[in-house]
Amino acid sequence: MKKIAHSLFLCLCACTWGFVQPMQAQLYKNPSYTAEERAADLLKRMTLEEKIAQIRHIHSWDVFDGQRLDTERMRSFVGDCCWGFVEGFPLTGESCHNNMNRIQKYMVDSTRLGIPVFTVAEALHGSVHEGSTIFPQNIALASTFNPNLAYRRAQAIAGELHYEGIRQILAPCIDVVRDIRWGRVEETFGEDPFLNAAFACEEVRGYLDNGISPMLKHFGAHGNPIGGLNLASVNCGVGELHDVYLYPFRKVITTLPVHAVMSTYNSWNRVPNSSSRYLLTDVLRDKWGFKGYVYSDWGAIDMLYTFQRTASSQAEAAVQALSAGLDVEASSECYPKLIGLVKEGKFDVRLIDEAVRRVLLAKFRAGLFEDPYGKRYASSAQLRSVANASLAREIAEESAVLLKNDNHLLPLNLSQLGSVAVIGPNADQVQFGDYSWSRSNKDGITPLSAIRSMADKHGVKVRYARGCNLMTTDTSHIAEAVSAAKMSDVAIVFCGSASASLARDYGGANCGEGFDLSSLSLTGAQSDLIRAVKATGKPVVLVLVTGKPFAIAWEKANIESIIVQWYAGEQEGNAIADILFGKVNPSGHLTVSFPQSAGHLPAYYNYLPSDRGFYHKHGSYTSPGRDYVFSSPDALWSFGHGMSYTTYAYSNMRVDAQADSVKVYVDVANTGNVAGKAVPQLYVRDMYSSVATPVKQLKAFNKVYLQPGERARVALHFAVADLAFTDEKGDSRVEPGDFELQVGESSDSILLRDTINIGGMSVDKTEQMVQTVAVKTKGRIIKITGVVRDVQATPIEGVEVYSAGTKRVVALTAKSGKYTAEVASDDVLIFRRSGLIDESLQVDGRKAINVKMRNK
Repeated sequence: MKKIAHSLFLCLCACTWGFVQPMQAQLYKNPSYTAEERAADLLKRMTLEEKIAQIRHIHSWDVFDGQRLDTERMRSFVGDCCWGFVEGFPLTGESCHNNMNRIQKYMVDSTRLGIPVFTVAEALHGSVHEGSTIFPQNIALASTFNPNLAYRRAQAIAGELHYEGIRQILAPCIDVVRDIRWGRVEETFGEDPFLNAAFACEEVRGYLDNGISPMLKHFGAHGNPIGGLNLASVNCGVGELHDVYLYPFRKVITTLPVHAVMSTYNSWNRVPNSSSRYLLTDVLRDKWGFKGYVYSDWGAIDMLYTFQRTASSQAEAAVQALSAGLDVEASSECYPKLIGLVKEGKFDVRLIDEAVRRVLLAKFRAGLFEDPYGKRYASSAQLRSVANASLAREIAEESAVLLKNDNHLLPLNLSQLGSVAVIGPNADQVQFGDYSWSRSNKDGITPLSAIRSMADKHGVKVRYARGCNLMTTDTSHIAEAVSAAKMSDVAIVFCGSASASLARDYGGANCGEGFDLSSLSLTGAQSDLIRAVKATGKPVVLVLVTGKPFAIAWEKANIESIIVQWYAGEQEGNAIADILFGKVNPSGHLTVSFPQSAGHLPAYYNYLPSDRGFYHKHGSYTSPGRDYVFSSPDALWSFGHGMSYTTYAYSNMRVDAQADSVKVYVDVANTGNVAGKAVPQLYVRDMYSSVATPVKQLKAFNKVYLQPGERARVALHFAVADLAFTDEKGDSRVEPGDFELQVGESSDSILLRDTINIGGMSVDKTEQMVQTVAVKTKGRIIKITGVVRDVQATPIEGVEVYSAGTKRVVALTAKSGKYTAEVASDDVLIFRRSGLIDESLQVDGRKAINVKMRNK
């Protein structure tokens, strides 16, 4: 009786609706009309319940029983109502292939309006469904400094998604990371907004060109959570919000027809990003002109009630989110509460209509109504092809970063080795990174297996010892590793981190989403293992297999060669073996700086002039100082760093500054004996501005393959608009003035410089320069004393007191800042010290001259 009553109700609704809006006039099914016209027509036909369903999600647990689609459950759950989205994250690729189009067919053929559903998948670095190719994680991809690989990876993943019946993905992740304690560092393209934007644009193009709708995430200030804790709030000014965290989003949204953006879980300046009208409407839509829909991170709307507690109920959470401009709810049950509020006259249905309209427009623009089953892309639909495995290996090879290589220990020559010790917790264990479907060695190549395969061909013996694990301080197996090292010619130690696999295995993880660290020291007994192996006296290569930087100051000082292999996907082992034994010359460069310790955070390179100390007298226990007393604030390895088995020379920099662009050319030559890929990087510093701007910012980069002795003319161009900054009112502009161009191999290895002027206003350099012309003195000799201090009245030691009359240094300040000099009464004294601006003063017969000096 219940089913009969339900059917009669649906029939009555359909008849009533047909009387008001004849179904034969279904304009929305006619592709000759515009997407806007079709969406408007369809929206008028929808009931309130259908509208709410269109901005909600069907989850796998709603309609699947394990890997089997339960059709009765689906009919009961869906009924006659078209839903907006459906996912099947725990499913295998074959299960998706068999079932996603069945769900789509039900939506198209068995619901009243026949609206196709967005089939959704996670695909951060490959589809999350079993059997899909596991590509290197984002942090690895960006370290290639080769955005074309982002396009090709997206293109390859798109083919696998079409095989699985997926049309909407929750990627790319383009968060700019600033606190590397955060577990999600691995999901990002690093610490630089410009580099993030370059990779984001290419990845989005790759998906759009191949029939997949990408979703930018996570919109808002996200990558610098308080304490490094996932979901924690971010506090920063409006200028930093726009110029750092939102920059990649703006670049994509204002240049490419992307239809979807995901909100973040966390808050910015005390306002949850999922209920921020400023972010989701004022900026995203009104300022940037975004025409798509905003999708909630999973459970984010309910968190307004249960976590941030800005809402006192699920209904209030729904009102806050939808009113702010968050259109689609995923993995919570708040939006159904809006039905009662609308019927009671407590909520304006027009806000729901606007959200539904955005989702419908995206479906029309994505071609879902004309091709709901993706037949157009059937020829590219293939799972885990040989070509995709080859691409995964290519990215892995280009992404590894050679951090250190004393005495050219690497590459190892197998013909000169008798035995190799392969040691460490990551030596015989794949590390794919989070948002993968597997953590099993059977689904990838471990370093040990690849090294053994290569060594066997040369008759080289491989000794393996795990030594320790990542999650305990147990040192009982280190002796076994030490023994293996002692009996071998060289030891290769694989340490680092491990991440969970989505919706499957969360055990033993110390990296990835929700796995944050308070310390950046290597976890467990890994440091003990490395020190013990080093104590054998054998040459040691450390391979850091990881999703984030660790503080390895001791290792930098003591280990001969160090490579960071970011989570490199299923071909990890083959790629690292090729690099270790010289078949591949490493060409990766850091996209995130390595700190000396957690106490040295933040370590990013593009800091403000005031943010790496004032005194610049870095200390140690043998010589205490300031900034810090027993250390320096510098990074261990800074953004852009990456060594090679060859060397490169940079020369002949030429700059062509035009009204709307700056074109920089530089010669790069391979001066070594091995072919390699150089990565010239162009940084810009705004010399003086009305707000503090970073000491340098990446504005262009390139990657060029060079044979030994080969030279290439490399272009490093950028738009003048890229020199803009955002003030605290949210206004963006390029200020006229001087900009220094810096070309180098990394952010802390600048080899060439030039200065350009933008807008015709140049800095008056006369105020910065001391007149050092000769002074003819006629006055009597007098004795002068004084103290030299900085602007905080701290005495400055080691300042030279230079006489312009005699052209010599006549005094040097003591630790107390005091000096004494005998000079002519009409002399000119110049006070100078490295790192400080020179000060020039007329003596004018004075016998006491105190000086205040400023930092450069």
